[in-house]
Amino acid sequence: MSRGRSTYRCAECGHDHPKWVGRCEGCDAWNTVAEEAAVPSLSTSRRWALGDGSTSVRPTPLGEVAPSRLTRWMTGLPEFDFVMGGGIVPGSLTLLGGEPGIGKSTILLQVLARLEAAGVRTLYASGEESPEQVRLRADRLEETVDPVLVLADTRLEAIISAAAQVEARVLVVDSIQTAFTDALEGAPGSVGQVRESAALLMRFAKASGTAVILVGHVTKGGNIAGPKTMEHIVDTVLYFEGEAVLDFRLLRATKNRFGSVDELGVFSMSQRGLVPVPNPSSIFLGVRGRNAPGTAVTALMEGSRPVLVEIQALASASGFGTPQRVAAGLDPKRLAVLLAILERRGGAEFASKDVFVQVTGGLKLTEPGADLAIAAALLSSLGDTPTPSDAIYLGELSLSGEIRPTTALDRRLAEAGRLGFRRAFGGGATTLTPRDAGVTAGIQHVGLEHVDELAATLAR
Repeated sequence: MSRGRSTYRCAECGHDHPKWVGRCEGCDAWNTVAEEAAVPSLSTSRRWALGDGSTSVRPTPLGEVAPSRLTRWMTGLPEFDFVMGGGIVPGSLTLLGGEPGIGKSTILLQVLARLEAAGVRTLYASGEESPEQVRLRADRLEETVDPVLVLADTRLEAIISAAAQVEARVLVVDSIQTAFTDALEGAPGSVGQVRESAALLMRFAKASGTAVILVGHVTKGGNIAGPKTMEHIVDTVLYFEGEAVLDFRLLRATKNRFGSVDELGVFSMSQRGLVPVPNPSSIFLGVRGRNAPGTAVTALMEGSRPVLVEIQALASASGFGTPQRVAAGLDPKRLAVLLAILERRGGAEFASKDVFVQVTGGLKLTEPGADLAIAAALLSSLGDTPTPSDAIYLGELSLSGEIRPTTALDRRLAEAGRLGFRRAFGGGATTLTPRDAGVTAGIQHVGLEHVDELAATLAR
């Protein structure tokens, strides 16, 4: 890129264009291409990152590298530490994204307050609020936030200098879209600024051992705003999810170099901040009626944690020409496939029915092992016959109507048994080893080979 020229870069994928276009040629997204100035300071930044060649670094055999004995910093919020893999790793770079108002800043203030109470120096760099506004929000928290250091600045060089000056061990930048570096021209939040700012903070974290947590905005599609390379740079990517009308928030790890991915932490929003929920299954099950048609329970694997959720379905006579198909917490296309399987292979009649399916607690189903529970709830509502209150349903439905077994059956059944369930309907090919049978003692596994067997079971 030459001096004084501009480039047009996509905010979603980072693809460069010679001129402005309405649709990105790299990812086909509309209205995401923005102009950025191309300046020689970018090459200076690259020389800083790559080194000038004056100092030679000798490669080291991996066997000669001493094993790391880093001690994680425990925050005292069990659900947060669980999702992080056991606490915050020194020198790590974490990205936390979520919808506006979901509670990102609140949970991070609680984390910093608890770290300060444990003797870990922290710094909260806010680019969206003044110190007075941060204090006003922090006063309602249960934790004592007085020792937490606050800096209202968006220039990264000033933030890093302040963190080094106070010897902060944990630095929070809220948010990365408001921060900018002097090494690059362009407005804060542009693709180039976000990418270079994340790279600069990554180098600072690795060189100083300071754990850095970035707050990221999300697009209307639910993805973290900015170039995708930002998610590749960081060590951990967390998503804070939840419905605005519900009091529960879900913290999920989609990338974690120091722990398991897809772990799920559950919090309850209160007037005193976010409270960890030690038993998520009790939330997603809700208050179950013993003789309520149209409900069924399944056990999902959220990372390494089994979570029981209730599926609710309602099938009623359609009052319009075309029956409605409404799904909350479930892919509507998956619902259409399951309805077709039940009609073609199970002998059920949904063509003239409005069908509504929802998942309690605001959880989103992505696991195919929940197919059997959805089918059970639909058949129960269609026949107006309640499902057994002590049973869960585990299995995937194939297009031929066969019921396939799920993975990690022992952990799913152990969680169900702990909550009082005594029967588990699932794929008939599933067998329990003696070890698994010992873990899931007290739960009867009822094997089902085909979806028509499920319909016959519920009709009894």
